[in-house]
Amino acid sequence: MPELKILEVSMKPFPGMKPGTSGLRKATKTFMEEHYTEAFVQCILRAGLGDRLQGSTLVVGGDGRYYNNEALQKIIQISAANKVAKLYIGRNGIMSTPAVSCYIRKKKASGGIILTASHNPGGLDHDFGIKFNTCNGGPALENLTDKMFELSKSITSYLICPEIKVDVSKLCCVKLAVESSHSFEVEVVGSVDAYLELMKEIFDFQAIKQLISSGFQVTADALHGVMGPYVVKVLCNELGVPEANASHCNPLPDFGGGHPDPNLTYAHNLVEVMQKGVFDFGVAFDGDGDRNMILGKNGFFVNPSDSLAVIAANVQCIPYFQKHPPQGFARSMPTSSALDRVAEKTGHKFFVTPTGWKFFGNLMDAHVMSLCGEESFGTGSDHIREKDGMWACLAWLSILAHKKTSVENVVLQHWKAFGRNFYTRYDYENCESAKGDQLMSELEKLITADNFKGKTFTASGKSYKVKIGENFSYTDPVDKSVSKNQGLIITFEDNSRIIFRLSGTGVSGATIRMYIDSYEADQNNILADPQVQLKPLVEIALELSRLKEITGRTKPDVIT
Repeated sequence: MPELKILEVSMKPFPGMKPGTSGLRKATKTFMEEHYTEAFVQCILRAGLGDRLQGSTLVVGGDGRYYNNEALQKIIQISAANKVAKLYIGRNGIMSTPAVSCYIRKKKASGGIILTASHNPGGLDHDFGIKFNTCNGGPALENLTDKMFELSKSITSYLICPEIKVDVSKLCCVKLAVESSHSFEVEVVGSVDAYLELMKEIFDFQAIKQLISSGFQVTADALHGVMGPYVVKVLCNELGVPEANASHCNPLPDFGGGHPDPNLTYAHNLVEVMQKGVFDFGVAFDGDGDRNMILGKNGFFVNPSDSLAVIAANVQCIPYFQKHPPQGFARSMPTSSALDRVAEKTGHKFFVTPTGWKFFGNLMDAHVMSLCGEESFGTGSDHIREKDGMWACLAWLSILAHKKTSVENVVLQHWKAFGRNFYTRYDYENCESAKGDQLMSELEKLITADNFKGKTFTASGKSYKVKIGENFSYTDPVDKSVSKNQGLIITFEDNSRIIFRLSGTGVSGATIRMYIDSYEADQNNILADPQVQLKPLVEIALELSRLKEITGRTKPDVIT
């Protein structure tokens, strides 16, 4: 077999290749520009693997969005030219983000590349993304993404073997000879198999299957994302959910024209189905499978912060945690403090991190934390190093199989035991970046002033006295790295909180997120209307931030 030639292609650096909280996300057309994808992949390999690049093994998968296949072939060609030894690739380039993490850990790979923009819409006129996961299976930490960004500013060439074309539509193992006597191998693997095997080690599938066979009605919506094959194989084939109850399970490049974000706005089809009262349990997943939304009968919505707290309070229902008792719990800073009270009552170590799953990975690797989540519909444990939508679904089904009651009753019992955090998030999408920066700058100056502490604000007949205003900074207890400017927090003396942060998940403009968190211990008030309960704090937040005046926005795009 003749050796394949390695070409060095000259190029000019591209501006703005700075990865956000989970990889580089840009408009699809940006990634389609000549040399753009190749340059960033080269930066990932050089900066992400360093002196471990030659002879390395990588796992590659994607959510099937537009440009997935073209980018995949470029990754194969560039990996070969950079003397990577082996790639494991999901069939048809499809592999969920949790499954990639699972496969990295199973194969003890050097890392992985995931082609996804997560819950962002896909298509020629929408978004694409590439992220790098390290050998622990988790997203690259800031020190690595900073190296990638620095290299992107000076890179003037990349290496590629343009002759290589691998058919990833069938399971196979292709061995190729590259010049300089380099052996390169591509193995196309089943997208679901290894992940399903891991789930069977964590959960009692027989107990869940018995729940479903007893007449407990389950429905799932994959939103035309990567989770379609996982829903069919795990929920339908293994656990007995009728395939007719599984919706939008064929992955599409544009997610069927929808927004693959499992919230009340974008997963409205599931909400409408659940409101009819036929199904006992409903779940929706995002584009790459790491996020989830849980609904009970009649459309009872489980707030993601509550979902995390409920799972933490019921770990005894999950066999994995019986064998491996949780070492600790963690949440991201904007997530409600519902988990805090579970940790306090159960005596577990507890951590509050910035937004971004990579911060949880360090704690897991140090064996001080086992269960964690974010308010943005992400929940997971130390079985992998990513949030995991199917894992959260199976955790809930395990709790329901154990308690033999409804989703709503599980949550009500939790509120009675721990009190309730009334919580909401307002998303203002695609604001002018300059306006977003102005809002955050002016608000930070206001809330960190010496005279802000102790001030009282009143709205809709309720008054709140300020305990502290701050810009959240995090010192990692494991590696002592410091992450600053992670969000603005106003904490009141009753421990209610107002939080503002600019999201790093969009590809254009700025997404301003406003979070309201209010704790209620009084059993007489735990069933109050959340919007009524939170209205005073929402009014105070809008007044203090001057959001309407600065951005011109009169209402959010999404309310969770």
